[in-house]
Amino acid sequence: MKVAGVILAVAVALALQTTAARFLVRGSIAVDLVLVVVVYVALTSGPATGLLSGTFAGLAQDALSSSVIGIGGLAKTLVGFLAGIIGTQFIVTASLPRFVVFFGATVLHAVVFMGLYVLLDLRHFGAPIGAVAGQAAANAVVGVVAFQLVELLPGAVERRRAGKSRMRR
Repeated sequence: MKVAGVILAVAVALALQTTAARFLVRGSIAVDLVLVVVVYVALTSGPATGLLSGTFAGLAQDALSSSVIGIGGLAKTLVGFLAGIIGTQFIVTASLPRFVVFFGATVLHAVVFMGLYVLLDLRHFGAPIGAVAGQAAANAVVGVVAFQLVELLPGAVERRRAGKSRMRR
Protein backbone atom coordinates (compact mmCIF):
# COMPACT_ATOMS: atom_id res chain seq x y z
CA MET A 1 0.00 0.00 0.00
CA LYS A 2 2.82 2.39 0.85
CA VAL A 3 4.52 1.72 -2.51
CA ALA A 4 1.30 2.46 -4.37
CA GLY A 5 0.92 5.72 -2.44
CA VAL A 6 4.45 6.84 -3.31
CA ILE A 7 3.98 5.95 -6.98
CA LEU A 8 0.65 7.79 -7.05
CA ALA A 9 2.13 10.88 -5.35
CA VAL A 10 5.04 10.97 -7.81
CA ALA A 11 2.69 10.48 -10.76
CA VAL A 12 0.42 13.29 -9.60
CA ALA A 13 3.42 15.57 -9.03
CA LEU A 14 4.77 14.75 -12.49
CA ALA A 15 1.38 15.38 -14.07
CA LEU A 16 0.99 18.71 -12.27
CA GLN A 17 4.59 19.67 -13.01
CA THR A 18 4.21 19.08 -16.74
CA THR A 19 0.67 20.41 -17.23
CA ALA A 20 0.71 23.36 -14.83
CA ALA A 21 4.30 24.46 -15.45
CA ARG A 22 3.25 27.91 -16.59
CA PHE A 23 1.50 28.49 -13.26
CA LEU A 24 4.38 27.11 -11.19
CA VAL A 25 6.99 29.44 -12.72
CA ARG A 26 6.99 33.16 -11.93
CA GLY A 27 10.07 34.93 -13.24
CA SER A 28 13.08 33.20 -11.75
CA ILE A 29 11.02 31.36 -9.12
CA ALA A 30 9.97 27.84 -10.06
CA VAL A 31 8.48 25.08 -7.92
CA ASP A 32 9.71 21.51 -8.40
CA LEU A 33 6.74 19.48 -7.15
CA VAL A 34 8.50 16.19 -7.83
CA LEU A 35 11.37 17.19 -5.54
CA VAL A 36 8.88 18.26 -2.87
CA VAL A 37 7.23 14.82 -3.04
CA VAL A 38 10.61 13.06 -2.81
CA VAL A 39 11.63 15.07 0.27
CA TYR A 40 8.21 14.58 1.89
CA VAL A 41 8.35 10.82 1.33
CA ALA A 42 11.93 10.69 2.64
CA LEU A 43 11.09 12.64 5.79
CA THR A 44 8.06 10.50 6.56
CA SER A 45 9.38 7.09 5.53
CA GLY A 46 13.16 7.08 5.98
CA PRO A 47 16.30 6.92 3.86
CA ALA A 48 15.62 3.69 1.96
CA THR A 49 12.20 4.82 0.80
CA GLY A 50 13.58 8.28 0.09
CA LEU A 51 16.34 6.79 -2.03
CA LEU A 52 13.95 4.60 -4.02
CA SER A 53 11.35 7.32 -4.50
CA GLY A 54 14.07 9.77 -5.55
CA THR A 55 15.41 7.30 -8.09
CA PHE A 56 11.97 6.56 -9.51
CA ALA A 57 10.85 10.19 -9.57
CA GLY A 58 14.11 11.51 -10.99
CA LEU A 59 14.31 8.95 -13.79
CA ALA A 60 10.65 9.47 -14.66
CA GLN A 61 11.14 13.24 -14.75
CA ASP A 62 14.28 12.82 -16.87
CA ALA A 63 12.41 10.58 -19.30
CA LEU A 64 9.66 13.19 -19.70
CA SER A 65 12.08 16.08 -20.20
CA SER A 66 14.60 16.70 -22.91
CA SER A 67 17.56 16.44 -20.58
CA VAL A 68 20.09 13.66 -20.18
CA ILE A 69 18.45 10.65 -18.54
CA GLY A 70 20.05 9.91 -15.20
CA ILE A 71 21.32 13.29 -14.03
CA GLY A 72 18.04 14.31 -12.41
CA GLY A 73 17.62 10.76 -11.16
CA LEU A 74 20.99 10.81 -9.44
CA ALA A 75 20.33 14.24 -7.93
CA LYS A 76 16.91 13.24 -6.57
CA THR A 77 18.27 9.89 -5.32
CA LEU A 78 20.94 11.64 -3.30
CA VAL A 79 18.48 14.23 -1.97
CA GLY A 80 15.91 11.54 -1.04
CA PHE A 81 18.49 9.48 0.82
CA LEU A 82 19.96 12.42 2.75
CA ALA A 83 16.52 13.86 3.59
CA GLY A 84 15.53 10.43 4.90
CA ILE A 85 18.62 10.30 7.10
CA ILE A 86 17.88 13.79 8.43
CA GLY A 87 14.27 12.75 9.11
CA THR A 88 15.39 9.76 11.16
CA GLN A 89 18.25 11.42 13.04
CA PHE A 90 16.64 14.76 13.94
CA ILE A 91 13.25 15.92 15.11
CA VAL A 92 11.71 17.48 12.02
CA THR A 93 8.13 17.98 13.15
CA ALA A 94 7.85 21.76 13.41
CA SER A 95 7.46 24.08 10.44
CA LEU A 96 10.86 25.78 10.70
CA PRO A 97 12.96 22.57 10.63
CA ARG A 98 10.85 21.29 7.74
CA PHE A 99 11.37 24.58 5.90
CA VAL A 100 15.13 24.28 6.40
CA VAL A 101 15.16 20.67 5.16
CA PHE A 102 13.14 21.50 2.04
CA PHE A 103 15.31 24.57 1.38
CA GLY A 104 18.56 22.63 1.85
CA ALA A 105 17.31 19.71 -0.25
CA THR A 106 16.51 22.05 -3.13
CA VAL A 107 19.94 23.69 -2.92
CA LEU A 108 21.64 20.28 -2.82
CA HIS A 109 19.58 19.10 -5.79
CA ALA A 110 20.55 22.19 -7.78
CA VAL A 111 24.24 21.82 -6.91
CA VAL A 112 24.32 18.16 -7.95
CA PHE A 113 22.18 18.68 -11.06
CA MET A 114 24.04 21.74 -12.34
CA GLY A 115 27.38 20.40 -11.20
CA LEU A 116 26.98 17.22 -13.24
CA TYR A 117 25.96 19.19 -16.33
CA VAL A 118 28.98 21.48 -15.98
CA LEU A 119 31.30 18.56 -15.14
CA LEU A 120 30.21 16.71 -18.27
CA ASP A 121 30.47 19.97 -20.25
CA LEU A 122 26.88 19.66 -21.47
CA ARG A 123 25.58 23.04 -20.33
CA HIS A 124 26.75 26.13 -18.47
CA PHE A 125 24.46 27.94 -16.07
CA GLY A 126 26.23 31.21 -15.32
CA ALA A 127 25.41 32.53 -11.85
CA PRO A 128 22.07 30.93 -10.87
CA ILE A 129 22.23 31.85 -7.18
CA GLY A 130 19.07 33.97 -7.27
CA ALA A 131 17.10 31.39 -9.21
CA VAL A 132 18.20 28.55 -6.92
CA ALA A 133 17.40 30.58 -3.79
CA GLY A 134 13.97 31.49 -5.19
CA GLN A 135 13.20 27.90 -6.09
CA ALA A 136 14.46 26.69 -2.71
CA ALA A 137 12.21 29.14 -0.88
CA ALA A 138 9.21 28.26 -3.06
CA ASN A 139 9.77 24.52 -2.63
CA ALA A 140 10.17 24.99 1.12
CA VAL A 141 6.89 26.91 1.40
CA VAL A 142 5.03 24.35 -0.72
CA GLY A 143 6.57 21.49 1.28
CA VAL A 144 5.63 22.97 4.66
CA VAL A 145 2.09 23.70 3.46
CA ALA A 146 1.80 20.15 2.11
CA PHE A 147 2.90 18.74 5.47
CA GLN A 148 0.32 20.90 7.26
CA LEU A 149 -2.47 19.82 4.91
CA VAL A 150 -1.64 16.13 5.17
CA GLU A 151 -1.47 16.35 8.96
CA LEU A 152 -4.77 18.24 9.21
CA LEU A 153 -6.70 16.00 6.81
CA PRO A 154 -7.11 12.90 9.05
CA GLY A 155 -8.18 15.10 11.98
CA ALA A 156 -10.69 16.93 9.81
CA VAL A 157 -12.23 13.65 8.64
CA GLU A 158 -12.50 12.39 12.23
CA ARG A 159 -14.02 15.69 13.43
CA ARG A 160 -16.58 15.57 10.62
CA ARG A 161 -17.52 11.98 11.48
CA ALA A 162 -17.82 12.88 15.16
CA GLY A 163 -19.99 15.87 14.29
CA LYS A 164 -22.30 13.75 12.16
CA SER A 165 -22.64 11.13 14.89
CA ARG A 166 -23.57 13.84 17.43
CA MET A 167 -26.17 15.22 15.05
CA ARG A 168 -27.85 11.81 14.71
CA ARG A 169 -28.32 11.38 18.47
